[in-house]
Amino acid sequence: MSADAFAIKDCALIAIATGQKAVTLKELRDRLQMISSDSVYFHFWGSLLEPRFEEREYNNDFAAWARRGLHDDVLAERLAVVDPTVYVDVEPLRQELVEVIEERLDESEYLNWVLATAPFEFIRSQIVVFDTYQRLLHPEDLAKQLPSLSTSSIFYHFIDARRRLPEGIDDFRLWLASFDGQYADLEKQLAAIDPYFGSLSDLRRQLAENFNRCCGEPV
Repeated sequence: MSADAFAIKDCALIAIATGQKAVTLKELRDRLQMISSDSVYFHFWGSLLEPRFEEREYNNDFAAWARRGLHDDVLAERLAVVDPTVYVDVEPLRQELVEVIEERLDESEYLNWVLATAPFEFIRSQIVVFDTYQRLLHPEDLAKQLPSLSTSSIFYHFIDARRRLPEGIDDFRLWLASFDGQYADLEKQLAAIDPYFGSLSDLRRQLAENFNRCCGEPV
């Protein structure tokens, strides 16, 4: 087996209760400033790995709570458009959330004291990684395998990799870069994909289409 073979991994994102809750928007802001980065990460990405039969109304748990717990559509929409892929690290993402909340608190006296109909419960995440023992030698091999990869494998290699690898790169681009520029165009195409606003199935389809345009048969 080549040392440059791509190792297909799979994963599960385990939810762990922190015991931290918020029943007002001020409490949410205060808890956000001290909660672990794993919790911020979970509330943006954890729902992607949950089985669903319908589209997510909001892409992150903070926006969903603003709508369902506080019944504040304005805040919910502002939180919903915060894109975690813009940030290489969780800390500036955390700060963006705090600033959005503080801006809303300044605008609405009502939100300074209103109690939510249900508390926001902070959950942190721990990722468990599984080796499938499947190894691919060439990008052409990956082009063939992508449509059948599990969505949790897509999550591990294209989303979670961005907090493991330097400069927020994903596993696919890191591997392609080892082929001395042969797949530079494909690397650029993958870099342009935003994995946040859509399902993992949608993301898998986009990845498969890009790989196949470059080095495989049409999907």
